[in-house]
Amino acid sequence: MYFYHIALLGSPLEPLTYHSDDFLSVGREVEVTLTKRIQQGVVIGECEKPEFTTQPIGMTRPFFYSDAQIQCARFISEYYGCALGEALNLYVPYSIEIEPIRKEISLPSINVILSESQAKALDFIRSHPVSLLFGDTGAGKSEIYMRRMDEILSEGKRALLLLPEISLTPQMESRFREHFGDAVVVWHSKMTPKQKKVTLEKIYNGEAHIIVGPRSALFLPISDLGLIVVDEEHDESYKSSSRPRYNARDMAVYIGSLLKIPVVLGSATPSLGSYAKYPFFRLRGGFYESKRTFVFEFSLEALTPSIDRIIMKNFSDGHQGIVFIPTRANFKYTVCESCGYHVECPFCSVGMSQHKNSRALKCHYCNYTEVLPKVCPKCQSGALRTTRLGTAEAVEHFSRLSETLRVQQFDRDIITTQNKLIKVLEAFNRHEIDLLVGTQMLSKGHDYHDIALAVVMGLDNLLSQSDYRAREKALSLLVQIAGRSGRKQNATVFVQSFNEHFFREYLDDYEKFLIDELRIRNDRYPPTKKLARLLYAHKNGLKAKEAMEEAVVQLQRIDTVQIVGFGASAIERIADKYRFQILLRSDKSTDLIRAIKHVKSSMMEIDMDPIEFT
Repeated sequence: MYFYHIALLGSPLEPLTYHSDDFLSVGREVEVTLTKRIQQGVVIGECEKPEFTTQPIGMTRPFFYSDAQIQCARFISEYYGCALGEALNLYVPYSIEIEPIRKEISLPSINVILSESQAKALDFIRSHPVSLLFGDTGAGKSEIYMRRMDEILSEGKRALLLLPEISLTPQMESRFREHFGDAVVVWHSKMTPKQKKVTLEKIYNGEAHIIVGPRSALFLPISDLGLIVVDEEHDESYKSSSRPRYNARDMAVYIGSLLKIPVVLGSATPSLGSYAKYPFFRLRGGFYESKRTFVFEFSLEALTPSIDRIIMKNFSDGHQGIVFIPTRANFKYTVCESCGYHVECPFCSVGMSQHKNSRALKCHYCNYTEVLPKVCPKCQSGALRTTRLGTAEAVEHFSRLSETLRVQQFDRDIITTQNKLIKVLEAFNRHEIDLLVGTQMLSKGHDYHDIALAVVMGLDNLLSQSDYRAREKALSLLVQIAGRSGRKQNATVFVQSFNEHFFREYLDDYEKFLIDELRIRNDRYPPTKKLARLLYAHKNGLKAKEAMEEAVVQLQRIDTVQIVGFGASAIERIADKYRFQILLRSDKSTDLIRAIKHVKSSMMEIDMDPIEFT
């Protein structure tokens, strides 16, 4: 009889001991019983017979996890503070039943033609295990990726292209299919089970040479992987907001080191951490010789006559435009002018957003919905006022400017599927839409062919957030949205902000901002310091608070970490759970991990290298 430690997939439990009459290799996926329920698990090691009675291992499944996958999962478990089974659950295992077949591909005879600066960039990324391609929007980073992938494929290896969001995959897939044909497959969470099965078979049998997808694609069973490219590496979508709270960009670098393969990070506005950590090549300019003129309006976030005029002029000139607003729905807040009551979600400490079309107030945190009130729930007055403009309201406003102006909302309320995204982008590029009004979706690297106007609202709200990265986030967003315009002709970027001096200083030199910001953060915040956030949540707010305070007392005795702050979270309650947090700082991540282990509890969730503080 053999005894094994089994990590239960998706379970917060530590590995449990089971026995089997058969010898099982490490990494084999099995079925076991836990409290009369059948669960899937992974053999992570053989062990001695324990003193207690063990349960037998049930059937073995036709899947296994490679040594590299298990090693990487152990790192995720240790660094990001989760159980090994939770880390392994990120991975798609290898198949025992499907034999890999090396299928040769024939690339088009016309290769990607690079400019002199692009050729230098290609030489640069060839010569570094991890490199940052710091290229302006429209400078041709994708062409460099494809040329490097050509070289990797010629070596009999495969390449992985990570994108920050599913919304980016249609256009990038189309561009890569033009060059690589059927050797390209796409992977993302919105695929149907049948689509996933077909894609996995191609990955298993070797038909798929180029794999494109968001952060989950990093955990696919890609044998012979020879290159990882992380496009738009600055994007926050690479950081998981649920346990385990890993950062796919950082994990790509770790996996590259583990497999001894090159990793290329790319962005027009690279994160300060990547800029400070990795060798970079500065790729300047764009493919087109157009210019962008920035016009600032000193105003609060509002639809002003100046915005109306510039949109109508752009329309009358026969051009398209985009409008960025950070908030979805019609309005973000509903307030009573008689008693000052602020209509909040009954389960979260946040205002509910008004959606006129569905005649409802919705919570964008827990999705609770209620009928749009006609009177104040507190004083029964009819003096309800809405504040903080949203995309839906802006669409209604702009549609009233002209009967012939075709306006389209572009956010998660409307773009709910891949097909809808593709249809809107295709319609826009066919000039069937004149004005796109959207949230951060607009900044996500889409190619818009004929934009001569970009209107950016709400930047000052980003700039005033209690986040050490507020300046970086606001400037990066402006540069990214501005970069969607002026691809083929001169463009105007109209910015509503009281902080023109800050933005103008860095608009033409993002690297100058990174240098200045590095100096400002030095010895206080990343990348020169390491941060960790400990989250405590419970339906009983007193229990969550007591657990946090107990941890604070223990952490204050540890010299190697500093408590930056602690208390109720900025949004104290979400989904009827009260939330408290501790923010820790240290010179080394190892010191943070050791300190956190001293205070570990079932109520605590660990967020290493946090990027969100609300």
